[in-house]
Amino acid sequence: MAPYRDDRAVNAAELLIRRSRGIGDAGSLIRHNVKVLRGVLLQDNRGFVKVWNKSSKSTMMYENGKIYFDNYQNCYSCVHAEPQVLYKLPRRSKLEKFEDALLCQSPLDRTLASPSDQKPCLLALTADNWLYRLSAETGEELQRVYLSSKHKFRYLGWDVPQEMFYVKSVQNKATSLARQAGVTQNTVMHLAIFNVFPLQIVGILEINKKIFGNGVTDVVLSQGVLVVSYSNKSVKLYSFEHIVQRYMKETLTLGKQSSLLGGKSVGDVPFGIPVNIQITDRPPVLFEVSCADNSVQMGGYPWHYIYTPPHKNHKGTHHICSLKDSTIASNGIQNMNCCSLESDGIFFHPDDSGRILHVGPATINVLKIIGELNNGSSSEVVPDFSMKIHRHNNPTSRVTVTSSGRTVKKRFHQLDDDPDQETFRIVEYEDELDLLAVVVTNGEEEEGRAQIRLHDNQSGQLLRTVDLVEPWDETFRHELFFDKDTIVHIEQKNTSFCCHVYKLKVAGK
Repeated sequence: MAPYRDDRAVNAAELLIRRSRGIGDAGSLIRHNVKVLRGVLLQDNRGFVKVWNKSSKSTMMYENGKIYFDNYQNCYSCVHAEPQVLYKLPRRSKLEKFEDALLCQSPLDRTLASPSDQKPCLLALTADNWLYRLSAETGEELQRVYLSSKHKFRYLGWDVPQEMFYVKSVQNKATSLARQAGVTQNTVMHLAIFNVFPLQIVGILEINKKIFGNGVTDVVLSQGVLVVSYSNKSVKLYSFEHIVQRYMKETLTLGKQSSLLGGKSVGDVPFGIPVNIQITDRPPVLFEVSCADNSVQMGGYPWHYIYTPPHKNHKGTHHICSLKDSTIASNGIQNMNCCSLESDGIFFHPDDSGRILHVGPATINVLKIIGELNNGSSSEVVPDFSMKIHRHNNPTSRVTVTSSGRTVKKRFHQLDDDPDQETFRIVEYEDELDLLAVVVTNGEEEEGRAQIRLHDNQSGQLLRTVDLVEPWDETFRHELFFDKDTIVHIEQKNTSFCCHVYKLKVAGK
């Protein structure tokens, strides 16, 4: 007999009763909980109220319910009705300061050998080449690894699908003295790649001009692929798995002896981690494209990539092509014909649906790729839904007469992202509630104001609006984070920063 399924609409109270009784598996309970929260968030008697703000002279970061101040030294939790101090680390010297950090959440689908490996942690890179693993809840040091006394590491980056992260060194630049002496600097930078869950070194490799060619400007690791950018506006992709299999000289283990270090332990001072991935010839290029700003994105189903050709006449156009044979999809050239200071943005939707978000100052288009694998026909880009700004069409004269009587003709009526009119600024996706938070600014009054519009991610339907209390000045940098019942707005004003936090509350309280 087939299991009974109850497809009736269930109210929030009944869902909470089911949860308290433990009815259903963990996955269904989580879905029910999120359904309850989304329903509560959209109720008419609920609203987002500003509950807290804090200023600082240093950069602020928000990640997964935590706000970091003073270069990750102070951490506030946003779980409560108002942000509260979670921990404060002792002051660090300039030599020991954090250069970069990543928040790491442990997997829920398996149990790790060490209990500390199961806990969320902050991976922090210091100026003196130490990699720390700190508890995300207490700031306690869980582990530390010394990277190198030879190479200066400064940047951290994720390769999330592979459960890897990389540590990137600064670029080596030949000194004027070396150039005068005719000494060629072939080493561009070094990459240290780690697995997480638990933390373990994969290896360090050198990016060398003799191997990868001249003009290398940047290297990142993404989707298991080494992405190399060049000064001639080309991007080349190499298989990291192939590089490891072919060029790894020795498998390393943190805390264990290595022959590459003369029997010394990996990750200890002053030896650090040796270069154990030694590339001796050029690996095969998986993919290559010339693009503006060395920017190419991959995603969709079937696989496609988005880029802008590097020529002036293609400025503002975005080409969506099949990764299989590089053919442009039908309707695959998208151009909003914007006349704005900030260019429009296009990227694959973070909800992993394979759709594409194209964000302009007055229009947001959600596109989807239609096409079947191995059917021989080209794919097609079709609209899913759009969100538009409703502006009053008040045409202004394009001709101005100066005080001297000279006639000046304006080239444009008004910029599409002019602060004096309603404009789309930011799009943030809340994955658990399946909502799009769209920031709209309007400077018709003396002070610019911002409103957050919450749209259903599947249909684009506007569900509710949230007005921000603080003014929004477009000359400053802004970040917005929408995380379930919390909205965080971080703004930079010259050399100072300010963080504003909103919480979901019953209206009038």
